[in-house]
Formats: sequence, structure tokens, C-alpha cells
Amino acid sequence: MTFTNIRVLDATGEAPYTGEVVVEGNRIKSVSRSSGGYAWGNGGGQRIDGRGATLMPGLIDAHLHLSWNNAPGIAPIQMMPLEEHVLVTAEMAKIMIDAGFTAGRGAAAAKHRLDVVIRDFINQGRIPGPRYTAAGPEITTVGGLGDTSPPHIQHEGMNLGIVVSGPEEIRRTVRELIKYGVDTIKLNLSGEEITGMGAEETPMSEEEISMAVKEARVRGKSLAAHARSSESVKQCVRHGIEYIYHASFADEEALDMLEAVKDKHFVAPGLAWLINTSRNAGDYGIKPGTPITIAYERELEMAVETMKKMHKRGIRVLIGGDYGFAWTPQGTNATDIHTFVDLLGMSPMEAIQAATKYGGQIMGMGNELGMIREGYLADLLLVDGDPIADVRILQDKNRLLAIMKDGKFHKAPTGHVAGMRVTA
Repeated sequence: MTFTNIRVLDATGEAPYTGEVVVEGNRIKSVSRSSGGYAWGNGGGQRIDGRGATLMPGLIDAHLHLSWNNAPGIAPIQMMPLEEHVLVTAEMAKIMIDAGFTAGRGAAAAKHRLDVVIRDFINQGRIPGPRYTAAGPEITTVGGLGDTSPPHIQHEGMNLGIVVSGPEEIRRTVRELIKYGVDTIKLNLSGEEITGMGAEETPMSEEEISMAVKEARVRGKSLAAHARSSESVKQCVRHGIEYIYHASFADEEALDMLEAVKDKHFVAPGLAWLINTSRNAGDYGIKPGTPITIAYERELEMAVETMKKMHKRGIRVLIGGDYGFAWTPQGTNATDIHTFVDLLGMSPMEAIQAATKYGGQIMGMGNELGMIREGYLADLLLVDGDPIADVRILQDKNRLLAIMKDGKFHKAPTGHVAGMRVTA
């Protein structure tokens, strides 16, 4: 299959250019330049005339919760019966790929095997969805983020996370999650304002973290952490936890530590959660001007400055905004790209790379995913317009003329859309 008469946005950092791309099987066979018009090469098979549309890599969310089901709060997510929750999680997977996200790193599941089952069914081609790495529920301390049962009713089923106390409980929990088939172990190393534990609190002990890391490494699993506080970011660096979510309050010492090993870590700040919870959740009982939204406004201000510093230091900052609540619905995830330009001062190309090139790396597939290069997997978007001129067009599903994952169209181009022509 040959995409011809297109602008190629390859996400390497090079400016888009007119050219053509040949896909063979599930990989990109060749990428070539042309001066415009028709430059059909030797790809054979189906030829797709893009009529000047942009071909770019599929988008990748670095902080994805497919089992967060667009509910108006944490309790409705956790209390949803398992049978319905499986179906809703599958629905979220389709919503994501419909929005142009062809891959995502699972950042925690609401129930033990939800991510695992959805990942496996996607991989088997039984349901549509992005490439996905499965996480289990977050591992948290007694009274920490994810311990949602009230003091007078201690019941495991009421908690969003798995509540542990001490290294041996951590050991057993990590082993159980690995038995269930997860790819990633996630630890809650800091608090979260909306849960009553402050974002700058750091409740998990060094001994507990060390045990989790040891058990995960033995089985070849990666680790992620909810880490808003400065100390929790330092814990991630000290223990080699690769995927750092949030990092809003990282101080200069934490930034120095992270910069020294920046090739080993990724940061996904989750800015959409901060923005929308502080400003756009009034219909769901979180009113602007109340103590909780004031706290989130403060954190947003800190997070923006921290991410600017990280970006300047060459630390990889990726999109992934903790979507999946009523005020941060799944499918609007591409908003992060514009946020990175608008608030963090990234160039459009840098923001797009945060959603493509570095996404391939956080998926553990940096040598074959996230860019348009020969030999890379054919996860591609054909976009009506120029995302470099206006990254906001990536938020409009109608501008996504085609969505390809693994060399197959999830959304095929049609001859009447944007003047495109498909010929055999």
C-alpha cells in the first residue's frame, strides 16, 4: 500500500515534507520525498492519494486508564460491578483509537485483571483498541491515595487501590499482580488533594518501595509511580522507577537527580486533571474557589513551572492527562498536545513528539514505534490539515481521515473526504 501526495510529519523533529510512504504488511517499507503531485513508487497494491493531507504517527498516551469510565468521581468507577466494568473498559478502548490514539501505557486499573483482559482481547483482534500495556490497581499504604474505604467499614472491595502495610505485604501483592499478567507495577508514593491526603505528602517507606522494585525486577516487569511530591520523585530516581506520573512539586534537588539519569525515566504530568478539576468540574460538585480547587490551582501553577524546567533540562515530558472522569473524558486526550504548546511553551513539533516519538519509547518500542521511518510499525494517521500550523486539529476526529494500526485500517479513508482518492 502506498500513501502518495502527502505531507510527511515523521516526528523525528524534521520539518514536514512532501513525499510518499509505502506500507508492507504491518511495517513501513519505505519513505521517500517528492516535489509534489503524484510520485507513485514501487509499493504496488493499493494507492492512496492524500491530496496534500498530513501523514503522521499514531498518537500515544503515556498515562492511560482504560478502566476509568468517564464517571463523575472515583466512587462510581470503583463500585461499578465487574461485568459492566469489562464492557465499559472495552468501550473506552474503542473511544481512544477512534480519537487517533493507536497506543497507550496503562497507568492503573480499577480492578485486578481489567487491564490484562482488555490488553489481551485487543492483541487478539477481538475488540478494537490501541496497543496497551496492562497495569494492576495502584499499590498504596493504609490511609494513602487509593484507600477509599471509610474508617468504620474496612473492606478491600471498596478501595480503588490495593492497600498494604510493610514490605512483606508489598511482596505478596506484587507477586499476585504478576501472576494475573500485568506489565507494570504502580506504586502510590504521594498523596492527592481530592482524597484528603495532600499532594506533597510521601507515605510509602523506602523498605516498602525497595521490596516492590526487587520483586518486579526479578520477573522483568516495569514500575510506575504516582509521585506528586518532591520526595516521591527522589524515591523514583533512587529506586529506578521508570515511569513518573505528575512530579508537580519536584524541587531543584529532585530535578538535578532526574536530569543525571534522564535517559532512564519518563514524566507524564497529567496537566488535564489539574486544569479541569480546578476549573471545569463545577457541575460535578467541585466548585471553583473552594479549598480543593484552590489547592489544584496552586499545583497547576507549580506543575507548569516544573515541566518547563524539565523540558529545558532535556527530561522527557510526555502527554497523558489522567483522562477518564466526567470532566476529563476519554477521547479528548489530544488536548494535551495544545496544552504543552500553550502552557509549557513547547513548539508544535516538540509537543507532537511528546505524543509520538517519546510515546514509542515509553511503550518500550522506541526502535519501531512513534515515528515514520523505514522498518517501523505502521501505526499512522492521515490528517486533514497541518498539525504543525495548528495542533488543535488533532482534537477533531473529523479531521482524522484515516487511522491505521499495525498496517490495518481502523478507519479507512474514503474518496469523498477532503478530496481524497483511493485506487486499487
